[in-house]
Amino acid sequence: MTWTTQPRSEAGQLSAITAGDGQTVLLIHGVGLRAEAWGAQIAALAGFCRVQAVDMPGHGKSAALPSGAQLADFTDVIAAAIKGPAVVIGHSFGAMIALDIAIRHPGKVKAVAALNAVHRRSAAAKAAVMRRAAMLDGVSAADPTATLDRWFGPVPSPEREACREWLCAVDPAGYRDAYRVFAAEDGPSDEGLHSLGCPALFLTGADEPNSTPAMSRRMAALAPQGRAKIIPGAAHMLPMTHAAKVSAILEHFVKGHSE
Repeated sequence: MTWTTQPRSEAGQLSAITAGDGQTVLLIHGVGLRAEAWGAQIAALAGFCRVQAVDMPGHGKSAALPSGAQLADFTDVIAAAIKGPAVVIGHSFGAMIALDIAIRHPGKVKAVAALNAVHRRSAAAKAAVMRRAAMLDGVSAADPTATLDRWFGPVPSPEREACREWLCAVDPAGYRDAYRVFAAEDGPSDEGLHSLGCPALFLTGADEPNSTPAMSRRMAALAPQGRAKIIPGAAHMLPMTHAAKVSAILEHFVKGHSE
């Protein structure tokens, strides 16, 4: 598919792509991207529910948070956009936020899906993500090549090119601040996962080296209504690279928790 820019509407303090009617589904993208990263899922889910794909603070058309913002600040401003109980779905840093919304704002969440979510990084992975965060100065656009190679490998594709454009266009300060939070946090606590009162899906790719299958399975085991699903041959950007498969899984998940 093509990853073209879509019209925005307001969602609280945020900008969002909104489509469809019915049960609200909130989609939260990862660091450096924008709501269009969910393009395939918006198209699939809007046929039977109301989809809101937000630009997280400092990304797309959404204003940045004050410098020094923490995970709770990102969580609270996105949770404020939810007008009624929603199915909340996040990818990467968006998954971290989605789980924090479900833990800290349980009345707003009917079910939560965390795609490529981290939980207890290894020492080596933690050091690597902290190094990447330290390289962001918040002034100049970071060279996206290394990031794209991690996500897609070196082979050109429409998905790789779309992400390159978004990473080059994102506000450098907003990107830095979000990435610093993502790097400093290590996923939901065991206590937080134990406290989840809603169904929780943990989805990642079998070839994902950072948000690993082991992490998803571990979180699913800790959540009372948790379930893990691993997509063969997929890595970090599975909502784009395995769009049809992810859309089908999420459609089934949303329909199962829409009553």
